[in-house]
Formats: sequence, structure tokens, C-alpha cells
Amino acid sequence: MKNNEQLLNGELTDDLFEIAGRRAEDSEKIQRPPLSAFKDSWIRLRKNKGAIVSLIILVLILILAIFGPYMNEYKYYETDYSAAYQPPSSEHWLGTDKFGRDQWTRIWEGTRISLYIAVLAAFLDLLIGVTYGAVSALIGGKVDNAMQRVIEILVGIPNLIIIILLIMLMKPGILTITIAMVITGWVNMARLVRAQIFKLKEQEFVLASRSLGSTNKRLILHHLIPNTMGLIVINMMFTIPSAIFTEAFLSFIGLGLQEPLASLGVLINDGFQGMRNHFYLLLYPAIVIVGIMVSFNILADGLRDALDPKMRK
Repeated sequence: MKNNEQLLNGELTDDLFEIAGRRAEDSEKIQRPPLSAFKDSWIRLRKNKGAIVSLIILVLILILAIFGPYMNEYKYYETDYSAAYQPPSSEHWLGTDKFGRDQWTRIWEGTRISLYIAVLAAFLDLLIGVTYGAVSALIGGKVDNAMQRVIEILVGIPNLIIIILLIMLMKPGILTITIAMVITGWVNMARLVRAQIFKLKEQEFVLASRSLGSTNKRLILHHLIPNTMGLIVINMMFTIPSAIFTEAFLSFIGLGLQEPLASLGVLINDGFQGMRNHFYLLLYPAIVIVGIMVSFNILADGLRDALDPKMRK
């Protein structure tokens, strides 16, 4: 009754309030353990079953590409005409081709080429694409205009034309594809990084770092690139399957690796020629390249969701 009268009179005293039933030691307890951006992204990635399955498949393919050619006594270039076109058996696990070469060994030898292309694409994106885009955006002005004109010239020339011009000077092979990727493989990453850093360069934390005397190198390495890492990883994961397909396509049409070297594109071309009577020559390398490309794409989708800061809770 007394409390009601105090409320009506507008009087607020201590006896109107009760201390919440909470222990003193709980008042400063952190309800959620602190998580770094990497740990938080990994937790979200683990919840994506498709991305985890894709990661497991890629790891298995990598292991087989490393150790597969050594799991039997055959070499990828060894011919045995008496064993030509043998179906899968206990002696030749995935059969043999028209020259009697063991398909198991050749498939995993060819997978090495695809994984080499994947590593090369990722390396070029990180080394050239990120650096070029970051420098162009941070310096700006005439330097940015000149650097972007170079990119526009490279974008305007199709990759196939560059490879054909290189083949006129060099013989077809992995070196030709490597040089072609060095010329144009990093362009998309450079443009994306440039656009992202343009958004970040006027943020308060960058201006504060400049006011403290940070050099452009320090700004790029310690502030700008870490804040674009999600975009870099996602774009790199989408670039890798595209580069793998390009190498396989070029080998399929005869502009890539040549016999007796093994490549998934070369193997698919051989299988295509004999697919009516010996379907396994086309089936197994096709399964491997589809597995690689689909797994990379699904993993890239999972990383895009995991690295999205808007999805952090």
C-alpha cells in the first residue's frame, strides 16, 4: 500500500527496487567465448555438409594424385601392345588404352597436372592479382588510370588467342599454358580487389593509420588486404575450377599436353575416340575431372557463406 502511494506521488526510493538474484561472480562472466574471425568461419563452414563433403573429396583426390601412380608397377608412359584395350581387372585396375598403358597410373598422373594448374591459378591470383589491384586502388590518380588501361587491354584479348600465338613461338605443352595464365590469369582478381579497396581506403581505420605515419606497404599488408581476405579466398576458389577446365579443354583439342604425357584432357580425348567399344576410357577421367570441378565450386559456395560477415551471430 505504501509503495503504491509512493508511486502515485512520484517518489522513487530504494525500497521500491529489489536486487536481482544473481551472484557477484556471474556479473562479469562472458556469456559466449571469444572467437576469432577464422574460428567463427570454420564453425559455420562445418555446418555446411556439402562443403565438408567436397573438402573430403578434394583431399582424397590429392592423396591419390600424389601416391596413386606408385601403387602399382606401371609407368604412365610404358606401352604393352599385347595388353591393349584390356577392361578393368585385378592386373589393370582401370583397364588399358590402345597402347596398353595402364589407365590407373595415367589418370592420377593427369590429375597431378590439374592440381598443378589449380595451385598456379591460386598463386597468380594472390601474388599478381591482389598486389596489382591493391596498389592501383591505394595510389589512385594517374597511376590507377594507367594500370587499368593495361587490364582493359588484357581483358580484350581472348585467352585462346594468346595461347595460339604462344604455340606459334613455342611447342604445345604445360609451359605454354603456364605462360598464358601468367599473362591473363590474374586480371579478374585485380579488378575485384581494386574495387573493394576503393571502398575501404576512406574508412576511419585507414585514415587513422595514415595519421600515425603508416606507409602504403603497411596499409596494404596490415589493413586493406586482411579486410578483403574473404573476397580474395572466394574468388580464388571460383578461379581454380575454371583454370582446370581450361587446361583440360586445351589438351582435348590438342593445344595442351601431347602424348605420351598424361593429362585429364588428353585422357578424355582418347576415351572419346574409343567410347563406343571401350567406354571406361572416357568414364573414369570424366568422373575425376567432374569431381574436382564440382567439389571446388561447392566448397567455394560454402566459403562464401562462411566468410560473409553479415552471417556472424
